[in-house]
Amino acid sequence: MSEDQLSHINAAGEANMVDVSAKDVTQRRARACATIRMQPQTLQAIQNDQLKKGEVLAVARVAGIQAAKRCADLIPLCHPLALTKVQVDFDSNNDDQLFITTECRVGGQTGVEMEALTAASVAALTVYDMCKAIDKGMVIDNVCLLEKQGGKSGDWQREAP
Repeated sequence: MSEDQLSHINAAGEANMVDVSAKDVTQRRARACATIRMQPQTLQAIQNDQLKKGEVLAVARVAGIQAAKRCADLIPLCHPLALTKVQVDFDSNNDDQLFITTECRVGGQTGVEMEALTAASVAALTVYDMCKAIDKGMVIDNVCLLEKQGGKSGDWQREAP
C-alpha cells in the first residue's frame, strides 16, 4: 500500500491527522451495528426492565449518543465533529441476541463512520456492564459499518450476508 491509499500516513510514513480544510462541506451519514449474544433470561430481564442497575436500553442509548459525540477524544486521528443527529436503536428477533444499530449525520468536511461505529460499540459495552452481574458470558460481535453516504468517495453499503 502506498501513502496515498492510507490517508492518515504522511510522506515520511508517520501517522497524522488528515487536512480536510480544502474539502467541501457536504451532508454525510453513516450507519453501523453491533450484536450482543447472551443467555435468553438475560435478554428477557433487559426487555422487562428487571435489572438492579436500571433501564439497560435507555442507559445504553444515552451512552452510545455520548460516545459518538466524544469520538475524537477516543480515536486519536478523528476530527471533532458537530454532529446533527445520533440515533441508537435496539432490536431482537430471537431469544438470545440484542441487535444495536446506530446512525450519525453531519454537515461537514469529513465522514461520520467512526462516530457510528463508536456509538454501536459503546452502547454494546454499556449493555454488558449493566448485565454482567447476571451473565458474564455475553459476547459482543459483528461490529461493522452498514453504510455511508456523502463525501469524495461516494456512497457505500454493505452487501447482505
